[in-house]
Amino acid sequence: MSVLLRDGLVREGHLVTIAGNGADGLSLAMDYDFEAVILDRMLPQMEGTEVARRLRQAGRVTPILMLTARDAVGDVVSGLDAGVDDYLTKPFALAELFARVRALGRRSAALVPRLLRFADLELDLDNVGLRRAGHPIALTRTEFRIIEHMMKHADRVHRREALIAAIWGYDCEVGNNTLDVFIKQLRGKIDDGYEVKRIVTIRGVGYRLSSEAA
Repeated sequence: MSVLLRDGLVREGHLVTIAGNGADGLSLAMDYDFEAVILDRMLPQMEGTEVARRLRQAGRVTPILMLTARDAVGDVVSGLDAGVDDYLTKPFALAELFARVRALGRRSAALVPRLLRFADLELDLDNVGLRRAGHPIALTRTEFRIIEHMMKHADRVHRREALIAAIWGYDCEVGNNTLDVFIKQLRGKIDDGYEVKRIVTIRGVGYRLSSEAA
């Protein structure tokens, strides 16, 4: 079933990652940022409601859609209590699933500020524009997505593999060298001419944003 759903969602234009069991799903949802999570209630190793509960306990706000063959009121309530945002009972039409995912995507987007700020960087998500100290910086689409992801999660060190998954998809074949080239281009646009460098390399790990003052 997961392959069928993946193929349908890909045709709808989504990037999709599949986890074979609840424990792997929890790990992925904790380590990577998804627009939405689709959980089957009955999963090996860890039930879907437990995955949802642990995500919420960890402070993850990613919208969750639960798929279940059990539509008893008690089952629905237990899922909602665990932090599930929406419920879809099997069997269901793919068109209904797609509509629910679109709705969750809109809900996820509403949680994100449309103007991101970090130190002297300002990213306008609506107008796809970046400024440093008030000066506009022209970016390619991929460069924009990289700096957007880094600014949304400016408090963390961005591991190379996590950045690649966030920008190109978890199952992609993009290598570290490709990411490093984009980071070099982005660093040239953002940091050249400035004493303080915003994009810092963490050797052997990845990158982070520096809030150091000039």
